Amino acid sequence: MKVLVTCPPMLRLIEEFRPEFEAKGIELVTPNVVQTLSEAALMEILPGVDGWIIGDDPATSQVFEAGVQGRLKAAVKWGVGVDNVDFEACKRLGIPVTNTPLMFGEEVGSLAVHYVIGLARQTFVIDRGVRAGEWPKPAGISLMDKTAAVIGFGDIGKSTARMLHAFGININVYDPFASRTDEDEMRYRFYGFPDRVEEADFVVVTCSLTPQTKYMVNEASIAKMKEGVRIVNVSRGPVIDEQALVRALATGKVHSAALDVFETEPLPLDSPLRGFERCIFGTHNGSNTVDAVRRASKQAMKYLFDYLKLS
Repeated sequence: MKVLVTCPPMLRLIEEFRPEFEAKGIELVTPNVVQTLSEAALMEILPGVDGWIIGDDPATSQVFEAGVQGRLKAAVKWGVGVDNVDFEACKRLGIPVTNTPLMFGEEVGSLAVHYVIGLARQTFVIDRGVRAGEWPKPAGISLMDKTAAVIGFGDIGKSTARMLHAFGININVYDPFASRTDEDEMRYRFYGFPDRVEEADFVVVTCSLTPQTKYMVNEASIAKMKEGVRIVNVSRGPVIDEQALVRALATGKVHSAALDVFETEPLPLDSPLRGFERCIFGTHNGSNTVDAVRRASKQAMKYLFDYLKLS
């Protein structure tokens, strides 16, 4: 059997996992992937493999159809987000597929908090200045008694809210489908977006990308926000309308943004976002700790081995 792995964090530790595949008689196919493979590349490779551990690649109907014309029998989406995977096509084609949920709440949540602190205290300005031989002392803002609007209250949103709450930040939560405990009801305030978003000093995006959340942070919702609001996104780029964000950054309506994700990844060299010095940019890397990669990779392998009847 052959298994294709296209998830970059898993690929970086692939030698650690290779013996487990070999023990099942599986040959690994491990292309060089920076962020994703193209549809054309996937359609060329997939017919020759039995299983696929998917990263953020375009796992479209066309791609899966090419796979089942060959040997493809099963797939697992590494990680939590599934907006790139056509599950309906898999169902229609008889391809068992799943993701690896509840893997990265603490990791992505802690990165979101890191970004909130970075924007509040402008630690990145200090770092850049010291490296340039300067000694900057920007005046930040305190966290105590500020308000954060947390958009999304799944595993990541709950971890983010819990950690921000520990800093004395008031939490407004936006998620119509959230499950919540009595403790959540006591700690946080729950609203329908964008109600009372003008209270927020920080807007932290942790929700999944769906047709309902695409461009949720847009010209109209930003207009309702507080002057000088700081925005963090650790979910998916298209939850934010980047052109609207660029305009708001240019006017100062948005003080700064910390973005681990973008509409186009990697961030294009000509993106106007690059012109805003007070912003912090990531590389869609929120879940990438050695511990979390091991955990998610082991789970993805278990699911795939079960699908291929190799357990």
